[in-house]
Amino acid sequence: MHELSVTQSIIKICCEEAVKHKASKVKEIRIKVGELSGLIPDCIQYYFDIASKGTEVEGALIKIDKIPITIKCNECNYEGVLKDKNYSCPVCNSYNLKILKGNEFLIDSLEVD
Repeated sequence: MHELSVTQSIIKICCEEAVKHKASKVKEIRIKVGELSGLIPDCIQYYFDIASKGTEVEGALIKIDKIPITIKCNECNYEGVLKDKNYSCPVCNSYNLKILKGNEFLIDSLEVD
């Protein structure tokens, strides 16, 4: 359910940016979501369609890019993307990993009128 509060923040930020840049309408919002963020893109779109009514972002298309989990192994120094949600190093099978990417959530860009 935290997608609702995240979506409300997206709407607030995008509306503020639209006003700041004197845009009458936001046509598209591009966001990036890390695989470990716990956010469900379909829920974001669902809440957005409801919560954006009457705002500068109403009717905007949301495009969501997923950011894969990227790790660095502290044992063998492997750096790369984890596949199949296997949380061990694909080279040495160590669980001694540092997560480099995959927790992010950000608004990447807006397309406006």
